[in-house]
Amino acid sequence: MRENGAATVVCVHGAGGGGWEWAIWARVLAQRGFAVIAPDLKPSLGGIERTSFADYRDQVLEWCRGAGEGAVLAGASLGGLLALAVAPAVRPAALILVNPLPPAGVLARPLHDAWPAIVPWARTRSPASTQRAMPDADDAARLFALRRWRDESGAVLNEARDGVAVDAPRCPTLFLASEDDADIPPAAVRALAVRFSADFRSIPAASHVGPLLGRAAASVAADAAGWLAGRLDPPQA
Repeated sequence: MRENGAATVVCVHGAGGGGWEWAIWARVLAQRGFAVIAPDLKPSLGGIERTSFADYRDQVLEWCRGAGEGAVLAGASLGGLLALAVAPAVRPAALILVNPLPPAGVLARPLHDAWPAIVPWARTRSPASTQRAMPDADDAARLFALRRWRDESGAVLNEARDGVAVDAPRCPTLFLASEDDADIPPAAVRALAVRFSADFRSIPAASHVGPLLGRAAASVAADAAGWLAGRLDPPQA
């Protein structure tokens, strides 16, 4: 929490991305008086192919501890699962989870086949693949993302695929699910919200990354900020 009493929102990005994914949310939240930090997850010293889910989890723990007491934790996709995994240790004031990878016990079968040691999203990126991933974004947002996609650890994604056990959050929690998500079934996100007695919002005509990078990202962020304001002491601008 900042000295003026405003909550700090710690944002955790998804696989193959970076803190840049939260740029629109950071602007909207800052306008509402929140501080925002959105670092990049880093490979372990052994390289991206030897990076584990625990390596990423430890980084998120450090970010949250640096943000101080009363921080809010937001995560998207893989970042959502990481946020759920660290929540019992960091005790955030609130959680916002955007199309999170489901933890263990939610899906009957994995979402994806086993991943290779290095998932070459940076090396295989193209305008066409980016457009397929971001059908609800404008050309500027697609170019912004195209220049920044990175390779990812297959080990991290395989651990998530096999199921990471998490405890129920003990703070106000909001789940956001894109109706047109081709990666995470919206029904799985809704099931998580029911399982954890959390709030749930469905985002119409949004892709997997649409809530952060699509045309509706600013309005989704504003809605999330309003939800936060209703569950925290009003931030001081």
